[in-house]
Amino acid sequence: MTVGGRGGHHEGEPARHLPLAQDPGPSGEQVSLESSASVAAAARATNLRLLYAARALRSFGVAFLTVVFPLYLDARGYSSSVIGGILSGTTVISALLVLVVGLGTDRLGPRRMLVFLAAAGVVGGLLMATTTSLPLILIASGLGGVGRGGGAGSGGSWGPVFPAEQPLLAESAGNQKRTAAFGFIGFIGVVAGALGSLVAWVPDWLQHSGWTASSADRLVFLLGAVVSLGLLAISLPLRDGVSGGGRRHSGAGRLPDRPASRPSPAPPGTQTLATRQLVWRLALTNSLNGFGFGFLGPLLTYWFHVRFGVGAGELGVLYTIINLATALPYLGAARLTRRLGAVMTVTVTRAFSIGLLVVMIWAPDFVWAGILYGLRMALNSLGLPARQSYVMGVAEAGRRGTVAALGSLPSQVASSVSPAIGGALMAVFEDAPLVGAAAFMAANVVAYWLAFHQVLPPEEQPGGDGLAPDPAERAVAPDPPPAPRWPRAAPGAP
Repeated sequence: MTVGGRGGHHEGEPARHLPLAQDPGPSGEQVSLESSASVAAAARATNLRLLYAARALRSFGVAFLTVVFPLYLDARGYSSSVIGGILSGTTVISALLVLVVGLGTDRLGPRRMLVFLAAAGVVGGLLMATTTSLPLILIASGLGGVGRGGGAGSGGSWGPVFPAEQPLLAESAGNQKRTAAFGFIGFIGVVAGALGSLVAWVPDWLQHSGWTASSADRLVFLLGAVVSLGLLAISLPLRDGVSGGGRRHSGAGRLPDRPASRPSPAPPGTQTLATRQLVWRLALTNSLNGFGFGFLGPLLTYWFHVRFGVGAGELGVLYTIINLATALPYLGAARLTRRLGAVMTVTVTRAFSIGLLVVMIWAPDFVWAGILYGLRMALNSLGLPARQSYVMGVAEAGRRGTVAALGSLPSQVASSVSPAIGGALMAVFEDAPLVGAAAFMAANVVAYWLAFHQVLPPEEQPGGDGLAPDPAERAVAPDPPPAPRWPRAAPGAP
């Protein structure tokens, strides 16, 4: 008798076990992981928007505080030596905050450090607006953001905030978009800084309207506190751990971890660096660069004045033009980096910028010197995002804050020493600031290439498309289900 139904058999014959059509659909684990990946992607996009907004506000505030604060001290009758001492003390406070924020970022998470700095800015702004005590003014200036910028065209990418901002930016952008994100945030910082410089005119305008100089300056300091309050509101919704890799930070503001992938081995002919090795190499190269910058940055305005007889008005116009002209090159940094590689981009842009610095010595007038300096700063704007992004790329994810802090401190120390040397040499050799800066920056270029040209960031390591995969960018999916096991037919079955 034949048994009906699919795969029937005759009586007495062993049953044939034929496979049934299988369409199990997505498992609960797969749906859960895909949902987690979607939440993480949304959090990364939100983080980027918040970080861009925070950079705009911060650069805007630092720009006008840095201009108004020394003039406020002068109006209160302090001597130039006292003003210089306060500004030096502010730099020391800033350096200490860099160390605290860098170490705290890796232990507590970048979000908490950004919230801390924003709250400190509120306190500093309120103190500057209300106190007349010189020690409190010193502390307030350090907390309030005075001296945190990196000069014309820097995009506000320096100071205590960057050991927390840069790791979170790198984590949120992912390897493939990291340099573009650094370029865009630099562009935003430069434009916002140029707009913030216009606020420095507010005290003069208020004085012409009948305000006292002290009251007008204090209103600007209150505006700085309001800006920091806005930074606090922006920093609170940030989320740590949005890529699922790196060290875990406890507390609010962190997404649940996804499984982290093991780092790929270094391709043949390249190196990987432990955190300590990376910090030492950055310390060496940055100290050379910092020593050269110390020759140039504080003395460049004086060099323009001595060489061409220009005053504050002409220099103010020049620096405003440079700030605006150096904004666009930030947006081209990612394309150049994809073409040349990060280390080569930094090396080439720095080498050409040093050449322009040397040519400035033979500039026939202020206009030509200003053009050459503007071109030099534009080249620096092309290389700066690549350099910042590269450091975050090669650093261990859970140590990025420490690397950013410890790698930059030697630069700050060195840049505080060389201005005195350059000023003394300028008494006998007018172009000493440019020559000294070019010499040490050239040494930095050579040292940087030797230290890092064999250390590739993840996005430049060989992969399926020539780029390494990034845990922040690839979709998370469980392992495929095992193939069905076909039971053996009984002996003698056809």
